[in-house]
Amino acid sequence: MADWGPTSATWPGPIDREQEKRDVARQLVERAQDGDVVGAGSGSTSFLAVLELGRVVAERGIAVVAVPTSYEVARACTANGLRVASLRDLRPDWAFDGADEVDPAGRVIKGRGGAMLRERLVFAAAAERHLLVDSSKLVERLGQRFAVPLEVVPEAVSLVERFVRRDLEVRSAELRTSGGGKDGPVVTEHGNLVLDVAIEGIDDATEDTLGRIPGVVATGLFTGFDYQLHVAGR
Repeated sequence: MADWGPTSATWPGPIDREQEKRDVARQLVERAQDGDVVGAGSGSTSFLAVLELGRVVAERGIAVVAVPTSYEVARACTANGLRVASLRDLRPDWAFDGADEVDPAGRVIKGRGGAMLRERLVFAAAAERHLLVDSSKLVERLGQRFAVPLEVVPEAVSLVERFVRRDLEVRSAELRTSGGGKDGPVVTEHGNLVLDVAIEGIDDATEDTLGRIPGVVATGLFTGFDYQLHVAGR
């Protein structure tokens, strides 16, 4: 994989509940051993976990290879002494990631960072999976605060929106824009666009329904994964 080159990395903005997130990240990465291949998720909690993993690597003098899920996390890994590889090269021994919402059944909404496809690939490939959250991410029903992001082939955005409105109870469906960074929509690492869909009544069948829609490459709705949930402060 490419050499990302930076000698330092910072998160672009304040991190909510930073100490809680750092504490739960620190507890997890203490498990790191020499030679581990670790899947590194996206988002602020994963960013803090990368910082803590880099600290462990430096203090113990061990070698750890990271398989990152986004360019931003790849830069952070390189800046913190972790060699970066891809799924073409290695399978993660274990992986960590954050979440936007987790319900009592263990279903998850992810994808505010727009890296759903690579997050899903790394999470699926890992022998062990760990989800790091603070207590604010635990909800009774998915979709209370966050829409479900869909990674969509650019020419299929209108088609996908039409199908999701037909097949599901949808409050809104909006193409994600990049805000102040640049004009136009957010473009994922794989050259796709992100459609944020607010859905009522998310259940076990919702992910399958979304996955059958032509043009949907990946969804931010994660169901059916075995993982260990780590909640800050518990």
